[in-house]
Amino acid sequence: MKLVLLLALLTASECDSTEVKGQAGQTTSLPCKYDRKYYGALSVCWGRGEIPLFRCGDQLISTDGDRVETRASSRYELLGRLEDGDVSLTILHLTEGDAGRYGCRVAIPGWFNDEKHHVDLTVVTAPQIHTSTAQPTAAAQTEGHMTSTKSLLTSFCSVTSSREKQEGGLLTDSLFYVLQGLIFLLIVSGLLIIRGLKLLCKTPQRLQQIGSLIKFSSTSSTLQLHTGQSAEDNIYHISGKEVTYKNYP
Repeated sequence: MKLVLLLALLTASECDSTEVKGQAGQTTSLPCKYDRKYYGALSVCWGRGEIPLFRCGDQLISTDGDRVETRASSRYELLGRLEDGDVSLTILHLTEGDAGRYGCRVAIPGWFNDEKHHVDLTVVTAPQIHTSTAQPTAAAQTEGHMTSTKSLLTSFCSVTSSREKQEGGLLTDSLFYVLQGLIFLLIVSGLLIIRGLKLLCKTPQRLQQIGSLIKFSSTSSTLQLHTGQSAEDNIYHISGKEVTYKNYP
């Protein structure tokens, strides 16, 4: 009777069993949670198979409630919010060998108070994509020919447009150089016209200067002539001797 009572007490804490299905090569999560607000931070361990009387059999990972303490492989993680009591086990890169029963044990203080959660994991293989090796149909061949024809037309149009752009650029450059030449000729012509006008304006002044020079020259010759005549008039012959008397003004 005592043995039956003891076994009943030991097994009373087993509260639930959950089934989870995962896909090979993917990531899956096995749920486990406790009331942290009520109990505070508790030690938790995960193991494979049935949960024994103490701790965890074939232990995979354990925590003190705040951080991970032990880990059997880097594929096992506790990615839940530990501060909220979420100690769900995450398995990375799932394989078919991961299928089976897992156990989560929450160590609650007191005699036979531990919570035990069993999770049965089923792993399915990823669906395979079959590639068709059938020969292409006539419609597919026709579509392919049409596509190649469209690509050829597109390339031809692109080449033609590029040539037109180049010719247009050359014509624009030629017009630019012609306009530059015309502007240069207009500037030179304007400078020549301005210089000719300046010369025409200076011509009357030069003519006046030449006329005044001619008048001055004629006046000087007339004065010399008169002076010579008066000198001859002032010559007197006295007693066979020549006496020159000059009358100076």
